[in-house]
Amino acid sequence: MTTVADNSKKPPGEAGRARQKERTRRAIVDAARELTRSGAEVTMPRVAERAMVSEATMYRYFPDLISLIQETLAGLWPDPAAALAPVEASRDPAERVAFACEFLLRGVHAYQGSVRAAIAHTITEPAAAGKRPGLRFGLIDHALAPFAASLAPAAMTRLKLDLAVVVSAEAFFTLTDLCGLEPDDAIASAVRTATTLTRVAFDLYPERARLSAPGL
Repeated sequence: MTTVADNSKKPPGEAGRARQKERTRRAIVDAARELTRSGAEVTMPRVAERAMVSEATMYRYFPDLISLIQETLAGLWPDPAAALAPVEASRDPAERVAFACEFLLRGVHAYQGSVRAAIAHTITEPAAAGKRPGLRFGLIDHALAPFAASLAPAAMTRLKLDLAVVVSAEAFFTLTDLCGLEPDDAIASAVRTATTLTRVAFDLYPERARLSAPGL
């Protein structure tokens, strides 16, 4: 989120420079969001060109591409509660997880230029992985929140880890890029897998609860 500074108590010259910096930063983020919404590749040079600033200026505001993408995507995705509002009344964990999976992957497809850039950057710079938005985790957590008492803690943790592999941009790109599926077919495949994982986890709850009990 971009914070607007209170310039009312600054000297006129300093306040003017602060406002200019705010405008420049906003122009950069807006340009990155325009590129993201288009699905096009997002790079520092392309954003700089669209924002009408130099690349050197870009790096004064954002030290690397992942920092820019982090702020860009944060302004485009709703929070998990808003995203899952259509299934909020559902008490079927598989239905809620399926909706979360489709919601995420539709967004990945729409914003794939930025998503691919974020993945590429964090593969080559693993230390930067924490800068990725981690949207899947919030969606999975919210989808399963009503059922916290329905699974043993260890079983719930395993289910969330399993889902994190499927409810993911990586799964979507594997299915489209490597398996050759069309986007809609890739999304349908991932949704089926996420649904199956969820149903199996809840069907196996008694066994998992017993196995995770202390002393067993």
